[in-house]
Amino acid sequence: MRFTRSRYARLLGSAAVIVVIAVAVAGCQTTQPVETTGSVTLAPPDRPDADWRHDLDVYGQQYRANPSDPEVAARYAQALRATGQRAQAVAILEQAAMANPRNKVLLGEYGRALAEAGQYEQALEVLDRAHTPENPDWHILSAQGAVLDQMGRHEEAQRHYLTALKIVPDEPTVLSNLGLSYALSKDLKNAEATLRRAAAHLPVDPRVRQNLALVVGLQGRFDEAEAIARADLPPEEAAANVAYLKEMLAQKGNVPITGRAARYGAGPS
Repeated sequence: MRFTRSRYARLLGSAAVIVVIAVAVAGCQTTQPVETTGSVTLAPPDRPDADWRHDLDVYGQQYRANPSDPEVAARYAQALRATGQRAQAVAILEQAAMANPRNKVLLGEYGRALAEAGQYEQALEVLDRAHTPENPDWHILSAQGAVLDQMGRHEEAQRHYLTALKIVPDEPTVLSNLGLSYALSKDLKNAEATLRRAAAHLPVDPRVRQNLALVVGLQGRFDEAEAIARADLPPEEAAANVAYLKEMLAQKGNVPITGRAARYGAGPS
């Protein structure tokens, strides 16, 4: 069975990894809106769908009773985002932010929702108001980095992640974002080293480990990538993922099947 990109993304648990593949095989950056889920902190926390739908009912009722409550609006919008209702989440957070213009938590949620909706410039403006230089929030710094990555501004994104890591050294979610950013900028050596640091923290988020497997595979070390992927996936799915990645890279002529490290051309930025 030939894997589609959407199926590959589902199996790896993060659509963000498809951006890495696109950059690697095409040798250039992408500016298309992508979903930064998984280890990238723009996304709501990873929870069962049933939990999110429970929150959707509970906080939806509370929001309709009191739409100006910032905490209720933030929680309701997060549940909406987690269930794919992004436009509605943005609308709710926009109204709540107008009523609570200085609520930093609410502004952070609003900025993330805007980014998920592809409104990157507005997202950066809102996230910038969600903290201050004298009192920086590492969650917001990481979210700003994720937005900048989606805009193709990888060096700026990496500066944000590194600033966040000064506040929370070795925080795995920030390390994972930084590792993916390095991969997007075709620095696979630093991407691998950073993702290994993220995966060293227990318990390991499976999506971090799958991103590590992807980066290892992009360097042509397919057996090692499959071994890493098997920690979280059934053997047949891990093998299928690596086989699909191997096929994609071979078709583009970017990596020899012998397993040597891939070399990528310096595409337009």
